[in-house]
Amino acid sequence: MKDYHSEFLVKPNGKVKFKQLDPSAHDGFDSNKAAQAETQKYLEQLFKLQYLLYSEGKHSLLIVLQGLDTAGKDGVIRHVISALNPQGCNVTSFKAPTSDELAHDFLWRVHPHAPRKGSIAVFNRSHYEDVLVARVHKLVPEKVWSERYKQINDFERLLSLENNTTILKFFLHISKDEQLSRFKKRLDDPDKHWKISEADYSERQYWDSYMEAFDDLLEKTSTEHAPWFVIPSDHKWFRDLAIAQIIANSLASLKMAQPAPTVDIEQIRKKYHAAAKG
Repeated sequence: MKDYHSEFLVKPNGKVKFKQLDPSAHDGFDSNKAAQAETQKYLEQLFKLQYLLYSEGKHSLLIVLQGLDTAGKDGVIRHVISALNPQGCNVTSFKAPTSDELAHDFLWRVHPHAPRKGSIAVFNRSHYEDVLVARVHKLVPEKVWSERYKQINDFERLLSLENNTTILKFFLHISKDEQLSRFKKRLDDPDKHWKISEADYSERQYWDSYMEAFDDLLEKTSTEHAPWFVIPSDHKWFRDLAIAQIIANSLASLKMAQPAPTVDIEQIRKKYHAAAKG
């Protein structure tokens, strides 16, 4: 099995062209059943590593999920992030900005949700909407959104340097045909009708514009301290395996350890347990 960190990493200043990337790649795993054992292995590692992250209290982790409608952001949260202890993990979904949020700088609504030391934060969509939707739909002038790449890089550098935050950003890459197929499944499943909106379909006319925006975004904001990964996501089970492996290996690379006890363990054992026996 490949090292998906290096396989799907967007190198700093690297060029990305989505027309050259295969969203249906699956590294030889031909089914969910075939990938399940490997995925489960990394999910179990994640649970143990999160415990170390929390107990050591020196690092934090920010996971950013971006992708077009139906790419699987909710699916990753359900199948990968659910392996974590919810007491140490916070998921924030960023919808269209409120009037109050629009009255502040575009990063104002994001910063309060950054993870504290010892914890994990997951952004379902993120500050990157402000160089995606804002660009494609011309919500702000080019002069405004083009400056935001640097502001985002500075913000993520701050999190990395000031709070020891490991930042992992995943773009869930699906094909246009796969998106349409997933829309149809929603139409055919009454339990998913609530997810359907007219915008799901109308946004498809901007597909090429979004791909162009993502090309620029990945090139300009994949950095050493906050890398992007382009995850093939036509196969949901492979998407989950790749992301689980990258997160688990990234946490393992921190070389975390249990903190030393703050009390004399032997003294407490003798004082209380010996007394209990007597």
